[in-house]
Amino acid sequence: MWKPSERLMETIRHYASFPATGVSLRQMVQFGDRPSTGVSISCPLKPIGVITMTRGLFEVKSRLLRPGRINGGASKILSETTQNPSIKEGQYRSSPTSALNHNGNGKAAATAARRYFVPSDDQGNWPPELNDYNERFAKTLQHIKRRHDSVVTTVAQGILEWKRKRQRLQIDSTVQSFLDRFYMSRIGIRMLIGQHIALTEQTHVRHPNYVGIICTKTNVREVALEAIDNARFVCEDYYGLFEAPKVQLVCKDDLNFMYVPGHLSHMLFETLKNSLRAVVETHGADKEAFPVTKVIIAEGKEDITIKVSDEGGGIPRSSIPLVWTYMYTTVEQTPNLDPDFDKSDFKAPMAGFGYGLPISRLYARYFGGDLKLISMEG
Repeated sequence: MWKPSERLMETIRHYASFPATGVSLRQMVQFGDRPSTGVSISCPLKPIGVITMTRGLFEVKSRLLRPGRINGGASKILSETTQNPSIKEGQYRSSPTSALNHNGNGKAAATAARRYFVPSDDQGNWPPELNDYNERFAKTLQHIKRRHDSVVTTVAQGILEWKRKRQRLQIDSTVQSFLDRFYMSRIGIRMLIGQHIALTEQTHVRHPNYVGIICTKTNVREVALEAIDNARFVCEDYYGLFEAPKVQLVCKDDLNFMYVPGHLSHMLFETLKNSLRAVVETHGADKEAFPVTKVIIAEGKEDITIKVSDEGGGIPRSSIPLVWTYMYTTVEQTPNLDPDFDKSDFKAPMAGFGYGLPISRLYARYFGGDLKLISMEG
């Protein structure tokens, strides 16, 4: 079994001690507005997040995950590197980066973010080696991203095994805190990887409303309708219904904002899936007509708020804090994961793993939002 050397661990601990600097949606859009060969994002953003996650994987206790799976994944992360192209210093022109100005005026954070962006004098005279490097690096990122598609289910399997072995109904605060940090780091890393891959592809063909995977005019109504259709389909398939509970959408047709459609769709889908399940199980799967679930989307001066309201019986007040813990579920018997759970085409069940709401809240918080639950039992 592969084992990291002490020198490697020391290097990981050293770089993991550096703070990861956040990048806003607007900064990412401004950077990627004109993707080209010469415009590149500086390395510290991605490696710091990857190294921090790798350190966490090495240090997590064996009672949570099998060491073999951790070491194997970490070794692949560290081994898949792309050599920098060999270009002599001063061979090609580039604009110097502006110096940082830390004058205590409270604007240091905005100024500091510029150090991650390398302005370039892009006149189309870049060497073929650089184009080749960009393509190879993007393919490496695609491979890494695909290989780690199943990380959530892999970790879920580990926690499920741990809970069964310890005969616990819920996980402790230490594990909960670790998983929050781990999944938030994963969201950030996959966001940056996905953005880099999309920008590389957009150097050839570009959608007018997209900068990477960020849509500058995300139509909330369209995303909500798609999430509603998907949630109702899963509900019908799981319970064998002729027609799932209906969902009423209240939203302006032209409500647009800058966001990642995939994140918004995931949050809406998971929330609706919970609501539809509660409605069906409260009123009975053999009922001919179910109460309508409402999705109301309101645009304010500062926020866009999405409210999902159902008549699913509510949750006892004492159980509300547990809703945000991983692997907590009201399903009486947690389903087993398929033996091939590490495959990327894993099909998640309607319910039973308690991951939907905690992960959705992390997605909401990643760009400054939040997900809250207000329950009326009965």
